Amino acid sequence: MSLTGQSRTTPHPNPLPKERGQIMRIGKVIGNVTLSRAHDSVTGTQWKLVVPMNLDDLHNLDTEPTSEELVVYDALSAGIGEWIAFSEGAEAAMPFYPNLKPVCAYNAAIIDELTLEVGREQGTGNRE
Repeated sequence: MSLTGQSRTTPHPNPLPKERGQIMRIGKVIGNVTLSRAHDSVTGTQWKLVVPMNLDDLHNLDTEPTSEELVVYDALSAGIGEWIAFSEGAEAAMPFYPNLKPVCAYNAAIIDELTLEVGREQGTGNRE
C-alpha cells in the first residue's frame, strides 16, 4: 500500500541482489555534521558522524570502535554516544521512495538495549 492508501501498480524496486541481502548495521554516534550547502531535498535535516561497530567492538565496549566514520541522515535525533541501527547504499534511500534524496546512510532506529549471545555458531539462524 502506498502512503495514500492505494495499492501500487508497479513493484517496489529492490536495488540489492538477493544473494547480498539487506543488511542493517550498528553504529555509535560520535558527532554532529553541519552542512554549509545542501541539496534542496535535505535542507533542514540532521546529519550525524557515526562509527560502525563490528562484533569485536560490541563485545569490548570499554574500547573505542576502530572502523572508519561515516555521515548518516538522522530523522530520529540520536544523541552523541547513542547506538543506532543504520542502512547504507540504495537501501538508505528506500524510506523516501518514490521521492529521490541524495542519502548514502540512513538512521533507522535508536538502540536502547542490545543483547549478544556468546558461543553461538555464526550463521545458524537458530532463534530458539
